[in-house]
Amino acid sequence: MKLNKQVVFTILLLTLVAALYRIVPGRPFGFAPQIAMAVFAGAIFKNKKWAFAIPVISMLLSDVFYQVLYMNGLSEMQGFYEGQWQNYLLFALLVLIGFAIRKINLRNVFLASLMAPTVYFLLSNFLVWASYGPTAGYNRPKTFSGLMMCYGDGIPFYKWSIVATLVFSAIFFGTYYLVNRKKQTLVNA
Repeated sequence: MKLNKQVVFTILLLTLVAALYRIVPGRPFGFAPQIAMAVFAGAIFKNKKWAFAIPVISMLLSDVFYQVLYMNGLSEMQGFYEGQWQNYLLFALLVLIGFAIRKINLRNVFLASLMAPTVYFLLSNFLVWASYGPTAGYNRPKTFSGLMMCYGDGIPFYKWSIVATLVFSAIFFGTYYLVNRKKQTLVNA
């Protein structure tokens, strides 16, 4: 994909809108477009820097927004916290799932949209459990049982992240398909 001014503007707008959507009050935790953005960017962008930058920048912007809201007493959720760098690393990792999509079709996008939130769920909850002192995330013990409890704590987020990734992947890839189809129609006319 060649990046002209219109494409760059669209990417920046998409990144900003996704970042703002993530901080919408009352949305189910985990229902956000960033995982789908990572898969989409990895599948679509030939420029690997853009592919990695888009979901990470969107996360960073939404975390800045969260931090500003938190500092002004408008949100209970902090934007920045210890170990957050792992979250950015995981989102960059999800781009690799998009790279693995060799042929963009419904089946491959669907499978990647299930795989990405699953990988994120497994790795992020493991990192929460393993990272912080003798107990972590909700004070779960550093035992196999504690790890399973940590995974149990994350299931509500996981369910919504699967739904969100399927919905937003349909939007991103569907829009991409329709735009390219319209361009082909105009070229062939």
